[in-house]
Amino acid sequence: MHVALVYDRLNKIGGAEQILIALHELYPSADWYTSFWNPSTAPFSKDWQVHSFKYLRSHHEWFPWAMPFIFESFDLRDYDLVISIGSAESKGVITGPSTLHLNYCLTPTRYLYSHKDEYLSNPLYKWIAGFLRKWDLVTATRPDKMIAISTQVKNRIKKYYNRDADIIFPPVDTTKFKPSGRLPEGKYFLVVSRLVPYKKIDVLVKAANLAKVNLIIIGEGSEYSKLKSLAGPTVTLLGHIDDKELASYYQNSLAYLQANEEDFGISMCESLASGRPVIAYDAGGARDIVIPGVNGTLLPSNSVSSFAKALKEFDTMSYVAADCINSATRFDREKWKQSIQERITSLWTTKT
Repeated sequence: MHVALVYDRLNKIGGAEQILIALHELYPSADWYTSFWNPSTAPFSKDWQVHSFKYLRSHHEWFPWAMPFIFESFDLRDYDLVISIGSAESKGVITGPSTLHLNYCLTPTRYLYSHKDEYLSNPLYKWIAGFLRKWDLVTATRPDKMIAISTQVKNRIKKYYNRDADIIFPPVDTTKFKPSGRLPEGKYFLVVSRLVPYKKIDVLVKAANLAKVNLIIIGEGSEYSKLKSLAGPTVTLLGHIDDKELASYYQNSLAYLQANEEDFGISMCESLASGRPVIAYDAGGARDIVIPGVNGTLLPSNSVSSFAKALKEFDTMSYVAADCINSATRFDREKWKQSIQERITSLWTTKT
């Protein structure tokens, strides 16, 4: 099959980018189409066959008005299979009548729908969003099939696009994080995340300060300086580290912390694969991942006091590493590849 893979923008490393890497493994000769491509900030893609708007590399937030024109300009008529991945404009590509277009939806665009009040404080952006919302609703009809990454996303697709979607949880490289022997006793809680406002890392920093427990934060982003200034003596920000170090930090932690409402939450799965439980706000993807009393705890509130109380009481809780590891096998990368391939084969058979 002649395959094209489309993503909103290839200019960062995060949980969603693990999906791209798994798709590249499935279709190593596929062409990639995107708006922004920066191989220096997305090094995993430097050897891919990428088609992009060559003058755009960063500050995608300045160009929302240009995205419809960019994605509709790509000529995808000669492809047998197009897989669009993203939460924004990638599904807006125009394909030929015989092309199978599968959309792997990370979530309907946050700033247009579910979180618009948080994002659209600028009057100019509100005006632009009105135009983009109309275009987005049209583009949501273009894929032959939409697949959601979680129950939360499936419900949003139904609410905003009035489309039914199947769920295939994102791929997790569980073997990379699975411990090789007995887990050592950790003395710190862990967060692995992009440091941006909606992740609510500040809640976890304040909770660790209040509970006087050790917290290690791994990741980079616009909130780094703010979080550094909030951090008390028990909180450490490490920035970016390599994969080998990352696995070790997961395996040696007490538990992983998740304060915001994630669309899914691959880092929570990586913690479980490492044999460590998750303490998460009871919302979004955490409900698909955390089994209370088995591999973690779901908190009814994501307030500072709620997390501080859970951190103080963690010593009274008991989790078995094997239960955490077993619960992570649901999200194994090889199972994901099999599920995606089976779905494509079924859809292709129906279409042809």
